[in-house]
Amino acid sequence: MIPVPSGLRVWLATGHTDMRKSFDGLAALVQDHLHHDPFSGQAFVFRGRVGRLIKVLWWDGQGLCLFSKRLERGRFV
Repeated sequence: MIPVPSGLRVWLATGHTDMRKSFDGLAALVQDHLHHDPFSGQAFVFRGRVGRLIKVLWWDGQGLCLFSKRLERGRFV
């Protein structure tokens, strides 16, 4: 189980993101487009073009974590 700290700030990236990006690519998006530090302990959520996939980038204090969720039916709006 991964403990998530209380008061965690979550940022949602608007629009869609290229879901082929992984740790480094998403961290670069956080720095360049969102103007935040990806190592700040905040969570950054990215949505794919179709809306069935999201990825969450989060620094847990020891390293970057990348979580993904794909819906079988429906989509994230």
